[in-house]
Amino acid sequence: MTGLALPAALMAGGIAGVSATAPPWSALHSKVNPSTATHTGLPLEDPPELVSRHGVLRARILVERRKVRVGARLLFALTYNGRYMPPTLRLRPGDRLDLAMTNRTGEGTNLHVHGLHVSPRSPADNIFITIRPGQTYHYSYLLPPSATPGTYWYHSHEDPRSAPQVAGGESGVIIVDGLRKYLPESLRHITEHVIALKDDQIAGDSIKTEGLTIGAATNRTVNGQQNPVISIHPGETQLWRLSNIGANIYYNLHLPGSKFYVIAQDGYPVKRIYAADSLVIPAASRFDVLVQGGPAGSVPLRTLAYNSGPAGNQFPQVDLAKVISQGAPRTPVRIPADFAPNDDLSHAKVAARHTVVYTENTAGTQFFINGKLFDPNRVDFTSTLNTVEEWTVLNQTNEDHSFHMHTNHFQVMSVNGVPPPSGHAWYETVNVPFRGSLVVRVHFTDFVGKTVLHCHLLNHEDKGMMAVLNIVPGRRTPETTSPRS
Repeated sequence: MTGLALPAALMAGGIAGVSATAPPWSALHSKVNPSTATHTGLPLEDPPELVSRHGVLRARILVERRKVRVGARLLFALTYNGRYMPPTLRLRPGDRLDLAMTNRTGEGTNLHVHGLHVSPRSPADNIFITIRPGQTYHYSYLLPPSATPGTYWYHSHEDPRSAPQVAGGESGVIIVDGLRKYLPESLRHITEHVIALKDDQIAGDSIKTEGLTIGAATNRTVNGQQNPVISIHPGETQLWRLSNIGANIYYNLHLPGSKFYVIAQDGYPVKRIYAADSLVIPAASRFDVLVQGGPAGSVPLRTLAYNSGPAGNQFPQVDLAKVISQGAPRTPVRIPADFAPNDDLSHAKVAARHTVVYTENTAGTQFFINGKLFDPNRVDFTSTLNTVEEWTVLNQTNEDHSFHMHTNHFQVMSVNGVPPPSGHAWYETVNVPFRGSLVVRVHFTDFVGKTVLHCHLLNHEDKGMMAVLNIVPGRRTPETTSPRS
């Protein structure tokens, strides 16, 4: 299985000034001057980090359009605190994230903490609000102690301008720590890299934000760099956080002569580690993987060609980075098979079933869920807290789409009728093949309120392929508790 493209893979909110307790952005330091760190062929530079302390991470984000280095060029981009590749927000389960976002662009924006199991109500992950130009909004998210460790991300979810804002640069990585506790002692202190995949279309001296087409030529970067060098010792094991934080395109990652050992998907640890020669990573998906250095020499980290269907797009093969194996050899560490406990909803009592049908018009200008365009004032689906539901997604188009549900992860039961291998079935963004089907089960826990589900090709979301889900209160019963296995 490759990326489940089967059968082939704050406590108070409102508009106000920035809190004086938020750390100044100028306090952040990268190891390399960002004005020179992103030229072609320089060492990979991990994004700076904002790390929680004593259970709280206080941060602020300034959104503005400015000229910055993107890959090998200086371009006008939509930036978070002056960076095309903004800081990684690093948290632990049970932490609180207090984040003040100030909008200095000429249009509304907002923020979505993609994949995090947090409240969809203000002042947390409410994607229905708009932060207007010149305003500051104070977000506060409380992660439950049960939050699963792994890689997540944050980005604009402003309807209907999610695609241009994310494509313009409004995206960054979130890490919830805790994966290493499942690794053997010999692997708990290994080198870790964020491998954030961002792409841009260019018009003159600017990243294009109008008239975006998914199949147009696009410039692919890693952490905002052009073809950086990733160093590893022969035999060394590293942890790579592979994250597609762009708006629309697919990646099919491959590292010649090596395998990706997947330990988490979309911020959910796997039960059993599996090896993949390549990983199909739709827009918004993430994989935490172990990689081992090969013999001395260099190989490209590349995305292989990917075809998203007769009415979709053909994405070419592109080299993204150079991986150089050099230095004193290390003795390869055996990769374990068993990893983390997983929930299993296979035998859970199913309280309700829903069907989501994807269609689109022939011009590709409107995309529908159950024959309807997105309306934020309409509730399309209602689910009850503390129950398990089964959802079937039918893609009745001739191109691939993806399925993303806010607030809760889901267990994939099948894609095109084929169940995934046991031990790695949990996601929150998954590809749905053209003319194909997806069946998932969701356990609605902890949070109620209005949220959404949608295709995460943001061009499609902005053009209608999104629906409102209202999670309403319920009562806990023994039958709805899913066992850990």
